Amino acid sequence: MYICICNAVTDRHIETAVSEGALTVEDLQRKLSLGSQCGSCKACAKECLNAIHQENRALAAAAPCFI
Repeated sequence: MYICICNAVTDRHIETAVSEGALTVEDLQRKLSLGSQCGSCKACAKECLNAIHQENRALAAAAPCFI
């Protein structure tokens, strides 16, 4: 799904950026130019980013720990 129409940034692009270390919307702006035109996508990008972080936390919590 497109998050930033102005720069053709999709939720997949955001997922990739997060896997490469993006933690904030500002990180996404630097990596993807998200929100650099009209800026109306920033709220949706933040929701998407929060959902990805929440999913990652849930997966980490559910993963077995082998020591």
